[in-house]
Amino acid sequence: MFFTLPDFSDISLRDYQETMQRPFFSLSKRKRIKPIDYVSPDRTVTVQVLPNSAYGMATIWDADIMIYLASHLNEMRERGTNDISPVIRLQPGDLLKRICWGTSGRAYERLVSALDRLQATTIKTNIRASNKSRETTFSWIDSYTHLVDERTQRSLGMEITLSKWFFDGVMDKRNVLSISPLYFEITSGLGKWLYRASRKHAGGNGAEGFTIGFETLHQKSGSESSYPVFKRKLMELARHNELPDISLEVVDEDSIKPKLKMVMRRHLNPTKPRKRPLPSSSQSVEIGESDDTSDMSDDLIDPRLTHGIIAGLGKGLRVPLRHEGTEVAPKRSERRPARAPSPAVPPRANKVLDHEVYAAIRADFPGWDYDALMERFDTFLGSNPDELPRNYSKRFYGFVKEHHRRNKFRL
Repeated sequence: MFFTLPDFSDISLRDYQETMQRPFFSLSKRKRIKPIDYVSPDRTVTVQVLPNSAYGMATIWDADIMIYLASHLNEMRERGTNDISPVIRLQPGDLLKRICWGTSGRAYERLVSALDRLQATTIKTNIRASNKSRETTFSWIDSYTHLVDERTQRSLGMEITLSKWFFDGVMDKRNVLSISPLYFEITSGLGKWLYRASRKHAGGNGAEGFTIGFETLHQKSGSESSYPVFKRKLMELARHNELPDISLEVVDEDSIKPKLKMVMRRHLNPTKPRKRPLPSSSQSVEIGESDDTSDMSDDLIDPRLTHGIIAGLGKGLRVPLRHEGTEVAPKRSERRPARAPSPAVPPRANKVLDHEVYAAIRADFPGWDYDALMERFDTFLGSNPDELPRNYSKRFYGFVKEHHRRNKFRL
């Protein structure tokens, strides 16, 4: 039996927390042959990662694929889908676009190489070992297959079989944590690992956050870099402090044993959105407050409210998009001049969206007419009632993000 992933573009990303703070992946894109042998300071947790001589070790970038699969499985579990299987069919293009790898021929080659490493890397760990066993040995995926129509030779996608250890862990809702959709835009291997570790350590600690020594982080990361090099890279990440959701601060920087303090940004000043510089075209767009969903009840909107929003479309002001002060002519079918909203009337976006998501959109994608974008978004939902999102605000954030990605150079 297999399970086909539906297209849920509005789902919240989930990561398997047992893999977030320990060294399960190589942090370098270079082929790694050296194994990882990790023992926790209290000697209660062991992780051994054995690379394949031909493919090397699965990397932290390969873990993007596992996060994508975990997110969809978690969504299906929350929607009450029965008989979810570890054998998954998917379209490679959907996966590649969601994890920001692109859809070029090179991206497909990269996907195949990543799946080879995920299948060939062997892990031995006592995490979640049963009373009858000391450790479990597995690969991230048991197998993957290219599906082709025998008559037309057209691709039918891929079929991926997840390991039992990973699948069972993800299907337990206690084992998954929400992560920012901008995680996939982190380019540094150490940055990706540090975000996952920080999200695991600091996520439930409020404004106090979590403080940990550099030496302990070096051990937990499994990095092949020497400690001085690792320390320098960690200092640089803390100095730039640009990871999504997470604020980093070095404690006792001048001491022999410096520490890193991690705090979720939403706890820094909960009453006022954090101000950030406008993103340049060469920088990845980052969000600090929009996607921690430890309490999903605060994020969901009543479906009746969504229908009301769509039904009230005609009452809203139609605002033309503007670029560099140039007005776009209204469509002929409207037969009325376009006009800006009255200063006395608050924008629809500001009234409809969750205030934190609205603040994040303004900070991350400045310069756009959000009311006009919302009008286009609502028109789409009105024409496609089956696409009504579980979370209107987050779905709109994704819509604006994609619009910004495609059109940011026209601002």
